[in-house]
Order: sequence, then C-alpha cells, then structure tokens
Amino acid sequence: MRTRALILFVFFACALLALIGRLAYVQVVQHEELSRLAERQRSKTITLRPERGPILDRHGEPLAVSSHAESVFALPGRIGSPEKLSRGLAPLLSERREDILKRLQADRGFVWVKRKLPPSVAQAVKTLGEPGLGFVQESLRLYPNRELAAHVLGFDGLDGRGLEGMERAWDGHLAGEPGLALVERDALGRDVTGLPAVLKPSTPGRGVVLTLDATIQYLAEKEVETAWRRTRSKSAMAIVLDPRTGELLALAVRPTFNPNNFATATSNEWRNRAVTDPFEPGSTFKAILAAAALEERVVRPGDSFYGEQGTITVASTVIHDWKRYGWLTFSEVLQNSSNVGAVKVGLALGQKRYHRYIAGFGFGSLTGVGLPGESRGQVRPPERWSGLSLAALSIGQEVSVTALQLVAAFGALANGGRLMQPQVVRAVLDSSGREARGFEPRAVRQVISPETARTLTQILTRVVTDGTGRYAAIPGYDVAGKTGTAQKVDPATKRYSRAPGILSFVGFAPADDPRIVMLVLLDEPRNEKWGSEAAAPIFAALGREVLRYLSVPPRDPPPVQIVRGLEPGMVVPVSSPLPAANGHPALDQDALNPLMPGVLGKSLRSALGILEALEIQVEVVGRGVVVAQRPAAGEALAPGSVARLELAPPTARR
Repeated sequence: MRTRALILFVFFACALLALIGRLAYVQVVQHEELSRLAERQRSKTITLRPERGPILDRHGEPLAVSSHAESVFALPGRIGSPEKLSRGLAPLLSERREDILKRLQADRGFVWVKRKLPPSVAQAVKTLGEPGLGFVQESLRLYPNRELAAHVLGFDGLDGRGLEGMERAWDGHLAGEPGLALVERDALGRDVTGLPAVLKPSTPGRGVVLTLDATIQYLAEKEVETAWRRTRSKSAMAIVLDPRTGELLALAVRPTFNPNNFATATSNEWRNRAVTDPFEPGSTFKAILAAAALEERVVRPGDSFYGEQGTITVASTVIHDWKRYGWLTFSEVLQNSSNVGAVKVGLALGQKRYHRYIAGFGFGSLTGVGLPGESRGQVRPPERWSGLSLAALSIGQEVSVTALQLVAAFGALANGGRLMQPQVVRAVLDSSGREARGFEPRAVRQVISPETARTLTQILTRVVTDGTGRYAAIPGYDVAGKTGTAQKVDPATKRYSRAPGILSFVGFAPADDPRIVMLVLLDEPRNEKWGSEAAAPIFAALGREVLRYLSVPPRDPPPVQIVRGLEPGMVVPVSSPLPAANGHPALDQDALNPLMPGVLGKSLRSALGILEALEIQVEVVGRGVVVAQRPAAGEALAPGSVARLELAPPTARR
C-alpha cells in the first residue's frame, strides 16, 4: 500500500508541477500575445474620420464643406437571419441583395455595411430594429455647387483622403487627425456597450481659401458648357487669370463631373485638361515669336515682309498660308496670322535666341500652380532641332504647351513683360477659421522690357480691331489677343490632319490697363473650322460679363442725352440737365431717358450704388448677388421707374 501511495503521490506531484509550469508559461511568457487575442475577440477599434476643412473662394463662398453622416456596421455573430436582413437592406441602400448578404456572412466580428448614409436612409435602416447593426457618425464631404470648379476642387474618397484636385494637393492640411472608437462584445459576439465608446475624438481639418471667384467661375462654366455642346467638341475650356498677380479667377473644363457623385464619372471626366494635356498652340504662339523678335530688335512694327503669295519652302517642306499675301508689315503679319511672314521672322531671329524666349515665358517648365498632374509640355533644346524646326516653331508647331502655360505667358505680355507665377491658393486657415498664412503674388522673371510689351500690345490690339480676332472685340473696351487654329497629327498617316484640331483665342482686356487675361479653347469641334470664328466670340461674350462684374468702366461711356422742349413744371430724373432755350431743362421721355445699367453678378451694395444716381425705386427679391434684373441692361428708364433685382447666393446660380 505504501508503494502504491508513493507512486500515486509522485504522479499527482508531477501533474501538479506540469500544470503549474503550463500556467506560468501562459501567464508570463504568453501574457501579451493572449491579451491581444482576447482584446480582439472582445472588442473592435473603429477609426473615426475627421471633418475635413472647408475650401472657400476668394470672397469666402463655400466650394467644399463637410457635414455629419452616419455609417452602418454589422456584427455578423449577432445577426439571426442574414438572408432576411439583406432583403430588408437592399432597397434601402440601393444595392444588390447578394452583395449585402456576402458582407453579413463574412467570417469576421465586424464589417462595414454602408458608409456615410443620407439622414433619411440612416433612419430607415434604424427602423428595422436589427440588434446586429450599429451606427457611427462620420464626416461627409459636400460640394454645394455641384460641378462648379470640379476640376480645381477634386474630391475625396470613402476613407477621407483627397484623391484629385485641391483635395489631394492640400490633403494634409484639410484632412485633420482621425479619432478612435471602441465596440465591445461578449463571448457570443453580442454588443455589450451600445453605441461605440469614443477613445480619442477626431480633430477637424483646416480650411483653404482659393483665388477663384465663384461668380466668374460660374460665368466661365456657362459659356464653356454652351460652346462645348453647340460645337460638339471633344473637350473645351476657359481660363481667366489676373495678369497683375497671376491669380486664377476661373478655370472651366468640359467634359466635367459632379464631385458629390464622382464614382459615377470616368477618369476622362475627372482630368483637369488645363494642366495635364499639352497641345500644339498653333498661331497663338506667334505672339511669343513677336515678343522675342521685337525685344531682340530683329524687326520693327513697320518692317515689310513679302508673303510669297501664300507659300514658302523650308528644308524641302512647303508651308502654306491660309490666304495669299503680298507685302505685309510686321504688324500685318500678326494681324492676318501669316505663316509665311512668321517663318521669315523666325529665321531672322535664329534658334538660340528664340529658344531662350520660349523658355523665358515658362514653356517646357512647370508653372508651380500646385494643381496635381501638371505637365511640363515639350520644348526640345536647339541641338535637337531639325532643319525645319525653327520654321515650325515660328507657327506654333513642334512644341507642346498646356493651357495654363499659354495664358500665363500672355499674362506676362499684359503685365509689362513680367511673368507671374500662376496662383490658385490665396490663404490657409487655422482650426478656428482665421487666416493663418497668406500667399503673396510671385514674379518669376522679367521676360521682355515694358517698352516691348507696350509695342506688342498695340499690335495685338490691331489683331482684334482689324485682323483675324475681330470677333473677340468687346464693345467699350480695347482687347489685345491672338487667334489660333492648330492642326493635329493623324496617327495613321503621321502627318498633320486637315480636320479641325485645337481652335483657340487668348488675349487680355482692357489693353491699356489689363484686368483679365483669358484663354478659350475648343478641341476638335465638329462644326467649326477656325479659332477666329469659334473661340473668339466666346472670349468676347465671357470677357464682357467678367469686366462688367469687376466694375471695370468702359471706354467713353455714352452720356445721358438731353433735348429741348420739356414743359415747365415737369420733373427731370437727372442730376445736372442742360438748360433749354426757354430756361427750362428738357428730356425726350420716350427714347432718351437714362439707360438701365447692367448689374448682373454684383452684390446688392454694389448694385444699389450704381442705381443710386438714377433716382429710381428698387425692388429687391432674395439675398446674395444679382442674377436677374428688370428693366434689362440698356433699356430706357422713365421717371418714377421701378427696377426689380432678383438675388441669389452664388451657390444657387446654376
């Protein structure tokens, strides 16, 4: 018995020692690993996406804002009937039942069902009363103006990261800091804490103020949309820039997309062609040639060139003019966009000097505007030019530029020869919405002298008054600019196609004191052939509205006309009428009353300031800026007239 007891004692002692050793190994050696495993089984940590900072236009109008939205998640282990729940969720979430069922049956303790639901949808899901579903509040990015400035703003994804445009370029500033929340479950996977417990609150992002003007952007988008649809172009765009500062006031591109539903658009529609797509500029590049030739004193405006009756041969290649010309002055070469004359000027200028000015105007380099995906274009060094290259470059071939590079270069011509860096961000805001840092205009270099710029401006003004750009004229303002009709290379033949390629007009106004420089471009229009007939009228229509909005006074505005013959005792609604022969003032009440000025796009304060001198009553409807007026601009105002102004916020003017 003693032997048996001893054996049994030894056995139990060994078992006890083994158990103690195992407990020590689990409690000490595996403590951290098993603790992490238990925590994963018991709880799930959720990342709380922060509210992104706002993006505002130059006047503080919101272009991108953030709001709160609820996201629904599921705890698959707690769902009794995934099939039944998927049938109930499918119509509410506008998804296929099979896709929802797959998520609900996932072999995981936590799954997202749908992120960032509209309030009505979130409430409908809550009414299902499913205990296996939970809700967490997240930030929802909204673009209140829909397509307005979509290519500049870009968009963010479900994870709150910026994917395109300014959302991507300034993601680190706009995004903020994410937070953490905890969802706890029991051994059966049941939620034991109700709503997720916030471990670390998210920190909202900070705002960015752009140089864009929402009103000018709207005007540009309206004109580009109309032209794009009318001409059935592959794409279309307009850029408006302040030549004094380099600030972008508008950048409109078609085709476009709604960043609120960016997933329904294609990458072709997302692409900001103004900075990503280089093209051969064609005849608009002759202004760069002219600037270089005038600065180097190779030519003077009155120098004569023989047009060779429309053809010139360079390196065994015949270059044609669009019209047969004889003798032309240098000014007339630009006015009539003569290829032969431009080639002769380029040959006189020479390769190295011409290349120096091409690079000086910023071609072949990034503008530094800060928009993602910007292209440098292509400018080959002179040592890689062929015998034809100098002639081709003189008429805007064998070089590719972006629309932003081209409008910035014309901005230098308008700014006394000084190239300004294009700018799209005006300031950044701190967490309280106050300006933390402003960005001042930056001059890149002095490309040509102010004297050369003035001389070239006079020539480019005659391009509009007497040359190919006559359809770009804006009544009351001097416009300087250049048309462009660039062919594209046919991929099949490797030669320039006769089909319409890039039709453009780029210019600035008023020519004597430029406030805007604009480019209008149509890519492969179906029913237009020349930039002078397709792009120039768009420039005139948009420029007229922008100058009016900026309160740029026209040249020599028509005075109020006073005539004789008014009966004594009648009230004259003008401040200083001329005396008539009988000593009484006179005014033709039917035709020569003061004219109703145009106040569309102006704030109420500005509109009332303009109308105050007319001594008429004003009826105001709404708030914001003027979107409609009655009487229309230019109509005669009778004494006692009532002007009706309809106002709307810039965010509602679509």
